Amino acid sequence: MTDAASALWHHAGRFGLVMVLAWALGVWTGSNAEAQPQCALSLVLAVDVSSSVDERDYRLQMDGLANALRDETVRRAIVQVGGIQVTAFEWSGRRQQVEIVPWTYLASDGAVFALADRLQAHRRRHTAFPTALGYALGHAAGRFGAAPLRCVRHVIDVSGDGVNNEGFGPGPAYANFPFDGVQVNALVIAGADPDPVAYYRNEVLFGPGAFMEVANGFANFEAAMKRKLLREIVGGALSGLK
Repeated sequence: MTDAASALWHHAGRFGLVMVLAWALGVWTGSNAEAQPQCALSLVLAVDVSSSVDERDYRLQMDGLANALRDETVRRAIVQVGGIQVTAFEWSGRRQQVEIVPWTYLASDGAVFALADRLQAHRRRHTAFPTALGYALGHAAGRFGAAPLRCVRHVIDVSGDGVNNEGFGPGPAYANFPFDGVQVNALVIAGADPDPVAYYRNEVLFGPGAFMEVANGFANFEAAMKRKLLREIVGGALSGLK
């Protein structure tokens, strides 16, 4: 074999080795791309910041949500089910839906505490808009399409202190947005007129097993949210815990 032919063979062999390694790497990375952590629940938290929610009420709501997540029983439930993914947004008027935290995977105390800190630190973007609940529900349903993990259950956790008073209501939202396989639960802050408790019970709850927790004022928000999160994470068995 001539020197030129030997060199050509040498380079061809190296090229072939590189191609084999690239193919193997592609197979390996492709198989790992399809793998994902265990995920029991995709949870969308929809937080009411309409004009009826003053700054004190907003603070009680966000502190209550953060503290409910930090609660030892809630943290233990998240870990025991194998992990959940959560996103949160604030809602009020038709186009006033603002992300608070993007989809975040929780499977450890550290991850839960970090998410709670981010929720508590969020600075409200809107204060003067009405209650466009149908738009909020439509936005929440669309969030599942952007979720990075495939989870066993899909739940929207919507809080509010009043009835829809702008745009279409929950009924048209359920008829026109992707709610297949989605459960919509409610945390209602009682006290307004017209009665939001009856409205949420009759118009907002959606899907098999959907339920509502009632807070008797924003000061009771944290306790109601803890009960609600436990029911959403592990089912009704723990709903009686205070």
